[in-house]
Amino acid sequence: MSKHETWRTRKYWHSIGGLLIEEFVTVKPTKDHAVRIIDGIIVIGHETVIHEKNHFDLSGQEVICIQTKKGRLGMNVMGQAFFSRELLKRFNPKSIKSVIVCGKDDQLLRNLCVQYEIEVVVIPDE
Repeated sequence: MSKHETWRTRKYWHSIGGLLIEEFVTVKPTKDHAVRIIDGIIVIGHETVIHEKNHFDLSGQEVICIQTKKGRLGMNVMGQAFFSRELLKRFNPKSIKSVIVCGKDDQLLRNLCVQYEIEVVVIPDE
């Protein structure tokens, strides 16, 4: 977890509520591919607490997938948000909302995110 990103993820989570799973592992590493981790998953309708582990049964759950970056909205985090949602489909959730939490906005890229149903939340440095 990053000292520049974790607090942003948690601040967004506090505004939503639900179960927060930090550093959620979507793909375990093998000799053929690397580990794939999502900064945060919020499971809607659960108690507002931080889950002690980095995995959870998401079947039938409404979830929010969070990718967080300290800087300006960029194409790297946009790709993470888009493909994290695709990787989460393997866990059979009822619904997946993809959110980028970042420190600065970029209106041009935000407009692209809207087209792909990715929400952008800007939380500037405190």
